[in-house]
Amino acid sequence: MLTYIIRRILYAVPIILGVNILTAVLFFYVNTPDDMARKILGEKNVTPAAIENWKRDHGYNLPAFLNAGEKGTAKLTQTVFFQKSVPLLWFDFGRSDRNNIDIGNEIRHRMWPSLAISVPMFVIGVVIDLFLAMMLAYYRGTYLDLWGLFLGVAMMSVSTLFYIIGGQYFLGKVLKLFPVSGYDTGLYSAKFIILPVVIGIISTVGSGVRFYRTVFLEEINKDYIRTARAKGLSEGKVLFKHALKNAMIPVLTNVVVSIPFLFYGSLIMETFFAIPGLGNFTIEAIQAQDFAIVRSMVYLGSILYIVGLILTDISYTLVDPRVRFE
Repeated sequence: MLTYIIRRILYAVPIILGVNILTAVLFFYVNTPDDMARKILGEKNVTPAAIENWKRDHGYNLPAFLNAGEKGTAKLTQTVFFQKSVPLLWFDFGRSDRNNIDIGNEIRHRMWPSLAISVPMFVIGVVIDLFLAMMLAYYRGTYLDLWGLFLGVAMMSVSTLFYIIGGQYFLGKVLKLFPVSGYDTGLYSAKFIILPVVIGIISTVGSGVRFYRTVFLEEINKDYIRTARAKGLSEGKVLFKHALKNAMIPVLTNVVVSIPFLFYGSLIMETFFAIPGLGNFTIEAIQAQDFAIVRSMVYLGSILYIVGLILTDISYTLVDPRVRFE
C-alpha cells in the first residue's frame, strides 16, 4: 500500500511541472507583460516609457524563458519564468502587480472564510444527498421515487443565481432571519454563513441525489445483492449495509476529489454575500486585472485538483482490497 501511495505521488510531479510551464506560457506569451502594463496603467494615453518603467518595477523587463545576454546559469535564472513561475513550486506567490500586497499572506487569511462556508456546506450536503438517494433507491418505482426524480431534475435546471437572489430576498429581506451580506470574525461569523450554507446545499441537492441514486440502483442489481435477498435479508439491510459499502468507490470519487476545492470556496457565493474568501479574492483580481494574483490562484487551483486526485486514489485503498494489494 505504501508503494502504491508513493507511486501516485511521484506521478503528480511531472504534472505539476507541466502545469507550471503551461501557466507561464499563458501569462507571459499569450498575455505579454506589455499587455499587463497597458491594462493596469490604462489602455488610453499610456506611453512606451511608462510601460517600460512598470515592467522594470515589477520584474517583467527580463526575457521570458531564455536570457541570451547572460552567461552560464544566469541564462535561465535571469528570466521572467524563473523569477515569477519557478517560486510557485514551493508556494512563494510573490506580490501583486497592482498594490504590491503579499499574495501568500492574503491567501492564508482568506482561506478561513472560504472554509467556514464550504466545509459545512460540503459535509451536510453529502450526508443529505446520500440519505435522500438511498431513500429513493429503497422506494424505487414508487410515487416517492418518481416525485423525487422530478424535483431533482427541476432543482438542477434552476440557476444557482436564482437560489442566491431568492434566498437573500425571502430569508434576508422579507423574513429578516439572516444578514443579506457581510462577514465577521469568530463566533459572530455564524449569522453570516448560515444563509450561504443553506442556499449552497439547496442548489446542489438535486444533482447530488440523482448521481448517488444512480450509483445505488446500479449496485443493487448485481449478483451479490440478489444472493443477500435470497438469504432472507431485509431490503433495508441489503441497501444500507451491503450496497452502500460496495458503492463507496464512485461515492469517494465524487466526494474526495471535491475536498481540495473547499479552500477555494465558491466564486459566485462569496461575491454575492461579500465574504472575503479566496473566491472573492480571485474575482477582485480579475476585475482589477492583477495578473500576479490570477496566475497564483490558477496554479493553486491546479495543485489542489491534483491533490484531490491523489487523495481519491489513496481512499480507494481503504475500501477496495484489490487496489491495496495491487
